[in-house]
Amino acid sequence: MNPCVLLFRPFVRTLLAASVGLYACITSPAVAQQEGPTSRRPSPRTTTDPRPNPPPPVPPLPKIDAERVTTSITKGVDLLLSMQEARAGGEKAEWPYEGVYRVGGNIPIGYRVGGTGITILALLQAPGYKDHAPRQEAVNRSVRFIIDSTSDELMNPDYDSTYDTRGWGYTYGLLALLKLKALDAVDAELAAGVERTILWCIDSIQQTDIPKVGGWNYARSGGKTGVSPMSPFMTGPTLQALFQARSQGYKVDDAVVDRAVAALIRARTPTGSYTYAGDAKENPEPIAGAVGRMLVSEVTLKLCGKSDLVHLRAALDAFFVHWEWLDRRRAQNGTHIPPYSIAPYYFYYAHYYAAQAIEHLPRKDQEEYRRRLSELLWKNQLEDGSWNDRVFPRSRNYGTAMSMMALMMHETPKPAEWKAVAMDAPKPPR
Repeated sequence: MNPCVLLFRPFVRTLLAASVGLYACITSPAVAQQEGPTSRRPSPRTTTDPRPNPPPPVPPLPKIDAERVTTSITKGVDLLLSMQEARAGGEKAEWPYEGVYRVGGNIPIGYRVGGTGITILALLQAPGYKDHAPRQEAVNRSVRFIIDSTSDELMNPDYDSTYDTRGWGYTYGLLALLKLKALDAVDAELAAGVERTILWCIDSIQQTDIPKVGGWNYARSGGKTGVSPMSPFMTGPTLQALFQARSQGYKVDDAVVDRAVAALIRARTPTGSYTYAGDAKENPEPIAGAVGRMLVSEVTLKLCGKSDLVHLRAALDAFFVHWEWLDRRRAQNGTHIPPYSIAPYYFYYAHYYAAQAIEHLPRKDQEEYRRRLSELLWKNQLEDGSWNDRVFPRSRNYGTAMSMMALMMHETPKPAEWKAVAMDAPKPPR
């Protein structure tokens, strides 16, 4: 006999005995009597009926954590007030945005004014501003800083450079001052300066649009007077600032707006993504790397009647689908890193404009989208209650302000629509 058979015969005998014993145990009447009706296996499902058997209960839709929102806004106000900075021994008056770009080793004035404007917007938007003296005092100091910045040579619209960030100061400084006026919250001593600065910002924006092409870009290979590609990232917010100015009675050049809107439309690819700069036919880009500028572009175009719910919802859904790619670049070194060339500064920018987009959806859809957005914001809220998408601690002011405004967007008036009607500019007070 084969020795292998002799070797494995005891093992086979043992395995067979165990199998017979297990079968007897399973089929034993005693065991069967112990099984109640609830322990019997359900009958096999038919192969033609896909419905669950039995149907599962439908859970209620989850709700936004309203208490956490309230707590985060209250804490955010205190954090922003504590982050206000002074320069050269002066008073605390600014919330500078910090990125990698420097001028003479310093944060450029455009980032300082732009970051300050964004923080002012968040402080104005948070409940209780008119009854909160520390907030009012901090905002008034920053408004003086914005007014004084107009005399800084690096804010002069008459410049010639291939890379410059002063446009962020024009845009978000203007939005902050317009918001202050809309809320009737301008300090009497600052009223004349606020009015002059609003007019100055509008004029500076209009002076610095890209010749022939339209729109705006901080990176301009042709300099201020040459033709360069338009940036949706910068053009969307700048148009919204001009729309808001027009809605509050200020004169805005229709031709400047028309050129910028046309440039924004040309940047949309057939898939719905937007180029980083220039026209879509020359620079098609994948959706995963474009969600931030898709959102601001579609909201802005909808405000002037050039987009629709289909494009807006597509941009919003793309944000949620591809959010992980944004998150991978949050608070990382470098800027435009493969595979999608996403820079960290797109992170809370995208959340803010996602919140804007949500408020343009049908009312029945808004609550669930708001909840989803809030859940994403909770994922990256820091232990102290702040948010930051850069490696620089100073940029907590920007991340916190943008996140607060995203959470409060449903309680904020929608950005102004563009009304292409000639209007006379208000005269600044003497």
